[in-house]
Amino acid sequence: MKIEIWSDFVCPFCYIGKRRLEMALEQFPERDQVEIAYRSYELDPNASKNNKLNIHEALAKKYGMSIEQAKEANENIGEQAAEIGLTYKFDSMIPTNTFDAHRLAKFAAEKSFGAAMTERLLKAYFTDSKKISDLNTLADLAEEIGLNREETIEMLNGSKYSDAVRDDEDEAKQIGITGVPFFVLNQKYAISGAQPVEAFVNALNMVWEEEQGKTPLKMINPNKAKSEYCTDEGCFVSED
Repeated sequence: MKIEIWSDFVCPFCYIGKRRLEMALEQFPERDQVEIAYRSYELDPNASKNNKLNIHEALAKKYGMSIEQAKEANENIGEQAAEIGLTYKFDSMIPTNTFDAHRLAKFAAEKSFGAAMTERLLKAYFTDSKKISDLNTLADLAEEIGLNREETIEMLNGSKYSDAVRDDEDEAKQIGITGVPFFVLNQKYAISGAQPVEAFVNALNMVWEEEQGKTPLKMINPNKAKSEYCTDEGCFVSED
């Protein structure tokens, strides 16, 4: 089974959804037969690398809410993250552009470090308060997981993997993805949002029984669970 995951490194529900899927896979008997492929998606392709606002201020400005409302929304998301062992430090997060981080993830994946790089970038942003658009910071993170720092810097200083990132984003538009995380299983079924672990478990079991092959994507939500996702308009919870 192949699971493709469209996500962004500054999307709070993307990290939550990633961890919930991993928890579900621990309960899936055929987990050794599952291949995970991370795909690029930018919530805000025009985001500045040097945003002078903190995350609460940026959220309030973008979505027309008060600072207190932004803080409350972030606090609620942080509580959900904590329930599955993730630490979100909203007060010190550095809002920024993620394009180069996605290029780095593509570079790492080509060298069989894709999963480790994706996890490290998410933790760097949400927990470690790193500026994940800074090329030296990205090189440091790459070196931490075993990639060559000099080779990474050379790649980041050029434009390599830009097309790969854009191809993922174009495919997302073709599929109709408007929010992330978005999971595509065997190119046949789609799961939108950071659904509960049980929903992922049921989906994995359901898809495993299905015949392999490409068909139009079919949205699945076995438990009628709420879906948590982010778009360029904000982060939401759907009860559908």
